Amino acid sequence: MLKIRVGIIGAGAIAAVMADTLSKMTRAEAYAIASRDLAKAEQFAKVHKVKCSYGSYEEMLKDKKVDLVYIATPHTFHYEQARMCINYGKPVLVEKPFCVTVKETEELLAYAKERDVFITEAIWTRYMPMVEEIKNALTAGVIGEPKMLTANLGYALMHKTRVVSPELAGGALLDVGIYPLNFAAMLFGHDVVKTEAVCTFTETGVDANDGIVLTYGDGKMAVINSSMVAVSDRLGIIQGDKGYMIVENVNNFEGFTVYDNSHKKISSKKRPKQISGYEYEVEACRVALSKKQLSCPQMPHEETIRMMKQMEQIRRICKIKYPFEN
Repeated sequence: MLKIRVGIIGAGAIAAVMADTLSKMTRAEAYAIASRDLAKAEQFAKVHKVKCSYGSYEEMLKDKKVDLVYIATPHTFHYEQARMCINYGKPVLVEKPFCVTVKETEELLAYAKERDVFITEAIWTRYMPMVEEIKNALTAGVIGEPKMLTANLGYALMHKTRVVSPELAGGALLDVGIYPLNFAAMLFGHDVVKTEAVCTFTETGVDANDGIVLTYGDGKMAVINSSMVAVSDRLGIIQGDKGYMIVENVNNFEGFTVYDNSHKKISSKKRPKQISGYEYEVEACRVALSKKQLSCPQMPHEETIRMMKQMEQIRRICKIKYPFEN
């Protein structure tokens, strides 16, 4: 598969970033946009240089030229829309969080496997080349043995309907906290033996601030903060017995700096030039599809389930519940 034609479901801000990114890629193109409002789809296509526009999702899914569907709608719609893609046999890249619940996630992945259809989660940080750079530096012992990790991510998002709405499974955890949680998982692994969490709530009833502490079997600890009401430094800091590493922006790695145990800077690395960062997940999908794989190795299905289970556990601890849950 030398070039991949991408169809986008949803015509919001995230879809716009993806379309603009695709227009600058050599091995992918923004082929189609689907919205429930045809006029909106047509306007989107005009502005973002998308070839085809559709006023229904099914109409786009019937287009045989669509090689991959990117779902860019709020996460409460992911299950239904991804299942629709699978019914049409369309490979699908689902924006994070993959679904709202573990049950939805497991059912959707099982259905994709049953129908032999590719599906993967678009948690973009998993696909970025900086991930391997960070891992390699830590493996090389630049800070000695990593012992602790902190990660902060916060934005002032009270103006965004999808984030403040309980009916859309809004709140800081699923929209923002998912990034530092994935950051910790990528660097410290899966052996979490204890999870502690607290949160505060907005007037609409969704979580505003989340504080999470993860303790690992080998004694490591990760302290994670996420917010939808406050702007944070976005830093990820890995602390070892011989120094520490500061990663700039856990939501889109900009680079990292290493310091020794005297707080002296010993090295730094900036990320390579990128279009937006979305290109890496699209290219990973193209490669996986060319190999007839059913997921991307950067984000296996098992890892999507594991992360969803972790967030659901945190929700139970903090008593975060959405109106549509029993």
